[in-house]
Amino acid sequence: IKLNEGLFAVCLFVAAKFNRLCSTNPKNSARSCDRFGCGHYGAKRVNGKHRGLDITCSDWAKVYAPFDLILRGRSRPYGNKNIINDDVTIRGQDLCVRLFYIRPVRFSGWVRKGQRLGIMLPMQKIYPGITSHIHLQMCDWSDPTKYV
Repeated sequence: IKLNEGLFAVCLFVAAKFNRLCSTNPKNSARSCDRFGCGHYGAKRVNGKHRGLDITCSDWAKVYAPFDLILRGRSRPYGNKNIINDDVTIRGQDLCVRLFYIRPVRFSGWVRKGQRLGIMLPMQKIYPGITSHIHLQMCDWSDPTKYV
């Protein structure tokens, strides 16, 4: 946009920061490394790279909406029937995000930022010794780190 005398306005995109996700992790700290791998985006995996960001969260902890959002449904990320194979897709603030290993209180409708979204499922029952976490994955597979 030209203002006057050759001065131009510059618009910067500032990524909205997510509100607290887990009742036991007020700072949305990412999972570090344990014997099951590392939680940062791009970490090495047996089948390629980690396409999400793991936010530490204790088993059975409350999970909160990171922004005003609409719930877009349930899916089974791994196609098996174990007790942590649950996720929800959320949309809001021009973002589409999948949250794995949580059981939402419902799978459709609006949820306000900070309201209870669900509970963390018991990862320790499936992977004893893992750092329990919410897997946060952008629907377009991009790096979610800037939002946390």
